[in-house]
Amino acid sequence: MPCSGPHPVEPLAALAGRLRQHACRLTGPRQAILDLLRHQTHPLSNREVLAQLPVGHCNLATIYRAMRLLEGLGIVQRFDFGDGVARFELVREGTRGHHHHLICVRCAQVVELEDCFPPEFEARIAERNGYKQVRHKLEFFGVCPQCQ
Repeated sequence: MPCSGPHPVEPLAALAGRLRQHACRLTGPRQAILDLLRHQTHPLSNREVLAQLPVGHCNLATIYRAMRLLEGLGIVQRFDFGDGVARFELVREGTRGHHHHLICVRCAQVVELEDCFPPEFEARIAERNGYKQVRHKLEFFGVCPQCQ
């Protein structure tokens, strides 16, 4: 069952509107970060964001602050691939941002997966254990074809 399908690139104006809904301004650094993230197919670390922005556009501390804000607003989602490095991906408008990744343990290539568990699976786990509002977060690790 798909978690989410291929994503069209969200217009920057729509992202600015999402910020304004939370009474936040679209500063130059935030605009550059959002513009970069909206074209990515996999999550980026703060250092990867810095490396892909024009030199001198903003510093690493600004990126950390922006990502913290954007995550708090639900505009970006944080991922942990088990290496202690936080990575961020844009949460597309109209989605929950829920999907999974397949990560190569040798070269760190990331593949976004469209497959997911059926909702009945979460419901069954919740019911068996007396929990409410169960959700899951799952990443897969392996060796990609190029590294084999």
